[in-house]
Amino acid sequence: MGHSSTVVASLAPRRPVCNPRPVEIGRVRIAEMAVETSAIAVNLARVRERIARAAEHAGRDPAEITLVAVSKTFPAAAIREAYAAGVRHFGENRVQEWEAKHPLVADLAATWHLVGHLQTNKARRAARLFHTVDSLDSWKLAQKLDAAVAELAASGPRREVVLPVLIEVRLAPEETKHGVEPEELPALAEAVLGLRHLELRGLMCIPPLLVDPEQVRPYFRRLRTLRDDLQQRLGRPLPELSMGMSHDFEVAIQEGATQVRLGTAIFGARAS
Repeated sequence: MGHSSTVVASLAPRRPVCNPRPVEIGRVRIAEMAVETSAIAVNLARVRERIARAAEHAGRDPAEITLVAVSKTFPAAAIREAYAAGVRHFGENRVQEWEAKHPLVADLAATWHLVGHLQTNKARRAARLFHTVDSLDSWKLAQKLDAAVAELAASGPRREVVLPVLIEVRLAPEETKHGVEPEELPALAEAVLGLRHLELRGLMCIPPLLVDPEQVRPYFRRLRTLRDDLQQRLGRPLPELSMGMSHDFEVAIQEGATQVRLGTAIFGARAS
């Protein structure tokens, strides 16, 4: 689902950097670090082994699970390293940061996911830059995205005239968490189905950050239940469950995740 570009990044020399310094591209701070190919490749091998074990434990096929490498704050060179090691799905949190990095990796045949909160005033830019928005959380945002995709489709050749989306559900009461409230989910889902240029593919959640992954299991189980109930109500499949990050993805897989969003497990610790 990637698209071509005449702009191709030249890779920086591959050398380990002990204390990466953040640099600014526009207003976006991105870690300046040259990550050794072997470091990311080794991390990915470990992650894939863990995914396979978790899937086996749940009686599932590991091929059912999409690994989304969350590359926020990491440079384009790190995305290229992960791509060379076999990653084909990448997640970014902020439109502005992705605008700075996208021209440097636009030649890669990858799928670009927006996994962070999206403000309605950036919907048009997001529709242009991403293949899927995994954090839809309001009817107003859905309308803005639908209109943006319609505009792009009308203005010329486009990757697609339908933008896949996941609805983010707010399962934790923390103020920093975004998402639609569970009781409001059915109404939003039904409304999204009526939009011509959005394709509802499933649900996403960000549970509380808890030390013991077992304490997160009820949140993943609830999202799966919400998805199953919603499928029955809508009379159509919602195949995607995006849940699980670097510290708890194995539990998420056991509870039915079809997408896991991993950042530090692949790229290492982020610069503060």
